[in-house]
Amino acid sequence: MKNNSSFLRLLFLPVAFFILTACISLEEDPKTFISSDQYYRNITDAKAAVTAAYWGLNSSGQTPYNILFVTGQEFMADDIKMGPGATNPDVKAQSTLDHSPSTLRVREIWQQHYAAITKANIAIDRLPDIPTATAAEAEWLKHYIAEAKFLRGLYYFNLVRLYGSVPLALHETRTLDKDALLLERTPASEVYDQVIRDFTEAVQDLKWYFPPADENAGRANAASAEAFLSLAYLTLANVSLDDNQRAANISVISNRDDLLRKAIEHGHNVIDHPNRYYDLFEDYADVFKKTSKNGKEHLFSAQFSSTTLANGNGFGNRTAPLGIKGANGIFADEPTSDLVSLFNDYDKRKAGSLTDRYTIGGVTTIIDPIQNDGSSYANWKYFDPDVPSMLGQSGINVPIIRYAEVLLNNAEANNELYGPNGEAYRDYNLIRKRAGLPEFAPGSLTKDQFRDSLYLDRRLELNFEYHRWFDLIRQIDGDGNHIMVKTLNDFGKPSARDKHYLYPVPQNERDMNPKLTQNPGWN
Repeated sequence: MKNNSSFLRLLFLPVAFFILTACISLEEDPKTFISSDQYYRNITDAKAAVTAAYWGLNSSGQTPYNILFVTGQEFMADDIKMGPGATNPDVKAQSTLDHSPSTLRVREIWQQHYAAITKANIAIDRLPDIPTATAAEAEWLKHYIAEAKFLRGLYYFNLVRLYGSVPLALHETRTLDKDALLLERTPASEVYDQVIRDFTEAVQDLKWYFPPADENAGRANAASAEAFLSLAYLTLANVSLDDNQRAANISVISNRDDLLRKAIEHGHNVIDHPNRYYDLFEDYADVFKKTSKNGKEHLFSAQFSSTTLANGNGFGNRTAPLGIKGANGIFADEPTSDLVSLFNDYDKRKAGSLTDRYTIGGVTTIIDPIQNDGSSYANWKYFDPDVPSMLGQSGINVPIIRYAEVLLNNAEANNELYGPNGEAYRDYNLIRKRAGLPEFAPGSLTKDQFRDSLYLDRRLELNFEYHRWFDLIRQIDGDGNHIMVKTLNDFGKPSARDKHYLYPVPQNERDMNPKLTQNPGWN
């Protein structure tokens, strides 16, 4: 998915088509109308259909990887807090964990994921019937179907982690029959089975990777599907699939060792692949530069462009402080003092993540804490120096999964299964070495010490990349108990309790569909 305007324009074709057709008089003779049965005719149509399914990642406005996961998820944790530019009362309630089934972002995350799943399902159902003229076209058609399965797997992976059991729709809706439209919640175990199936089938037909100069760079590939399989199995190894016991001790997971072995197997499929291509950038800051987009560390990212076509990364102006000369930041999303304090001054990731000053047009402005909620630091991973006066058009991509996380996941899985073995130290030390931190000598840490240290480095490595909440709801302590409630209570969020391991099912969805039950503690 090369980050160019032609690709991004495809994301908005369904909306543009609706707007144009909505303006046509009902008395017009629709000579140019194209029905859905007529549309899916060739390989170009196939690519466009799958491209539409990327909408759930990075469309304009608030979509999951364009701000929605911040206002609807990360504010609930301990890395990002509401700044002076964030004023939505629903979001404020969610940031203190005082939200309800009627909270706006709870509903929007649900609805936008299902809207994107609908597009993926259409592609999966329709594309196999498209005729191909050459062997190359047939191969690309299989790739596009696999792309749609990858995206559906990712969307359901998000939903099952957040809501637990959710309705599992796997085909295009072609009926208005009420009973067919109103689905019950599918047990989380079955949703995870489908996530695994989608990623596994995607691996078989996806290209392994696309180099940055390729026109398809940024689209789903087999390496990213393998990475998500590793993460899915690692998550399953720590999470009870019973919605009523989501915070249960890991002792209830009888097949945990098998799940960890699977996580390691799929991590190896990326790390040890003979043509793996992927590796760490030498400089941590390169992860967030436009000049290194879709590079060797980026397995899969939400794509953004610095244009005037509303294709920008909204994180750009939301993380930039007030009062910076030449910039239009609103400082809606600021790092917590807790996060800032965790960085050692010699940790190279600090300079790649945080700043206390901005230089624009040769003028340097130091962040004024009086204007900025008492904060002297801002996260500037998404500050685009090419568009300082319209930072909402930041062209910096959001990494969804990158090679650094594959290394961290593999180190964690090895430690959980075997204790801190040589492979766990090897992969973890690669992260620490790039950060400029001392490497750990094999045998120097206990299993619990290794886990705690790795959790900390994971937090610092992946800050502001939409990982913290997903990590908190699956991470454990040395006794196998989950840590989210205690972590957030200690941080200063006394409202945190076991019910928050799952989001509530949106009330408006339950109003429309009486088959939907509510998660425990949310009635």
